[in-house]
This record gives sequence, C-alpha cells and structure tokens, in this order.
Amino acid sequence: MTLREDIHQTKPFRSLREEAALNIVRTSAALGDDMDELLKAKGITATQYNVLRILRGAEPNGLCRNELRDRMLTRMPDVTRLLDRMEEGGLVTRTRGSEDRRLVSTRITEKGHQLVDELDQPIDEFHQRRLGHVTDEQLESLVELLTLTRDGK
Repeated sequence: MTLREDIHQTKPFRSLREEAALNIVRTSAALGDDMDELLKAKGITATQYNVLRILRGAEPNGLCRNELRDRMLTRMPDVTRLLDRMEEGGLVTRTRGSEDRRLVSTRITEKGHQLVDELDQPIDEFHQRRLGHVTDEQLESLVELLTLTRDGK
C-alpha cells in the first residue's frame, strides 16, 4: 500500500522529497507503536529499553549522564529524571566518582540486565516480523539511504 493510500490522501505530494520524508515519519510511527506495545507488557518504555540496551553494552564501566544521552536513539531533554525513575524501579544504579565527585556513573543492575536479556528474543522476533520479508541487499540499501538522509543536514 502506498503512503497516499495509507493516509487516504487524494492529491499528489508536492514533491518526491516530501513523499519520502513523510514515508520515513509514517514508518517510524508504525515501528514505534508496535515496539511500545511489546515493551508495555514488560512495564517499560522504548526510551527505558534503549537506556538498558546502551548500559548493557557499556558494561562493566557504565556511562555518565551525558555519554548516555549522546548514545540514545532519540533526543531526551531530561535524562536525569528518566534515570531517577529507572533507579527507583531498580533497573539502574548511579554512583559518584571517588576522584571527581561531579562524575556520576550509571550502570545497569542485575534486574535491568535480566529484563533486557529477556527482551532479546521478542525484539529479534519483532525485527523478523517487520523486516523479514526484506532482502539483506535491500536492508543494506535502506540503512545506507537512511544514513545519507540523517547526514544531509
């Protein structure tokens, strides 16, 4: 189904670039909605999952707030409040540096690690369900095109 059909638009897009940009937005929303549903069953948001995924990859050292913010898929203006909620939920822990007290390192807890590990298979199945019909060559092309789009500021 084309985007025009999907959104019931009768007039043509103003340009091919507009159609491409709107397709990216619509696809992102569809993927995001499905991911939100999957994660809701585990009691976390996509942003919290992203933090856990990043921190698992940063083991054993953890990351300071700004390093974590820079690695997130979506920009988050208030990472501190997000980490506060995750710490209250037992998913992360924060410790102040002994040499530089201003440095606060965030690490994934055992509970957080267990949760993100439990999500590996359902996330893989989600990717297979949404992208399994696309060939590897097409996926490589898609990745390249999306990278070009992001870098073309």
